Amino acid sequence: MAIMKIEYHSQVLDMERRVNVLYPDRDRVPNPDDTDIPVLYLLHGMGGSQDSWLNRSTIERLVRYTNLIVVMVSTDKGWYTNTTYGMNYYDAIAIELPQVLKRFFPNMSDKREKTFIAGLSMGGYGAFKLALTTNRFSHAASLSGALHFDFDNEAAKTLGSEAYWRGVFGDIENMATNPDSIENLSKQSDKQTKFYAWCGKEDYLYSGHQLAVNFLLEEGFDLEAKDGPGKHEWYYWNQQIEEVLQWLPIDFVLEERLS
Repeated sequence: MAIMKIEYHSQVLDMERRVNVLYPDRDRVPNPDDTDIPVLYLLHGMGGSQDSWLNRSTIERLVRYTNLIVVMVSTDKGWYTNTTYGMNYYDAIAIELPQVLKRFFPNMSDKREKTFIAGLSMGGYGAFKLALTTNRFSHAASLSGALHFDFDNEAAKTLGSEAYWRGVFGDIENMATNPDSIENLSKQSDKQTKFYAWCGKEDYLYSGHQLAVNFLLEEGFDLEAKDGPGKHEWYYWNQQIEEVLQWLPIDFVLEERLS
């Protein structure tokens, strides 16, 4: 498994950006001659970066014996959103980045059935957002995702000031009418994506997770929801990303992967 750290100029953001890519070794994967390699976009949480999954999880070991490209991006603290202060992170990741990556990796699939996305916390929201709005991903997973916003609670006030939240989302008085809420983003979906959502019961985002899950199920989305013991920390996300990988339609060489 090759680890590539790429720096490129984003025209959307008008700045240099970095992306990490795990690329399968030809001699270790089930389909070494694949010219249409599946890809997983893996999103970080608030305060993280494109290095978070590499530094804090075993993702490189887990995908070592798969024919899967893993792309780890950064949205800074912009919530994978076109912010009100002019930093269009959504456009940079949803539209520009796949075009940039295709120039580096022409064998990377652009077929929906081979394109996946997952993330934790803020990245769980980002994964669902990009899947709902682009209709490009066949599978999307959220781990402890911030899927429902309540800016009056203490957690939101601890994570950022009112000015910060307004800078990202604009009007935060009523997120039910905000275009960046999961409820409103879901209106753009063709409902062909399979969703997966997990959150620990001791996680401060658990109640919001349940509200969003119930809403999406009531709206008829194909969603597998799970919970269990767990707090908002990497110990649980590292366990759950393996569950996500097993849920995705990808090939493993199990005997070697577990060695």
